[in-house]
Amino acid sequence: MQYYVYMMASFRRVLYIGVTGDLYRRAYEHQHKLVPGFTARYNVDRLVYVEATSDVWAALAREKQLKDWRRSKKVALIEAQNPAWHDLSQDWV
Repeated sequence: MQYYVYMMASFRRVLYIGVTGDLYRRAYEHQHKLVPGFTARYNVDRLVYVEATSDVWAALAREKQLKDWRRSKKVALIEAQNPAWHDLSQDWV
């Protein structure tokens, strides 16, 4: 099974970091505000960064590591993979 560490962003670039085993479902939930909380409140609905691993413990450790980073380091990581901050889930069926 694959696990994903991901970052979602709002139009104003508010960031959210999470981990999931079903990236398609989780992105859909964020985009349609199906789960009340931070992402719904701040309109965090764009998938801007993803890392995949088959090790759930590695995914959880990476999520914690990213959450501890300064914002500037998170932005640099996103922009290294996705300089225009495109929604990576935009073309999913």
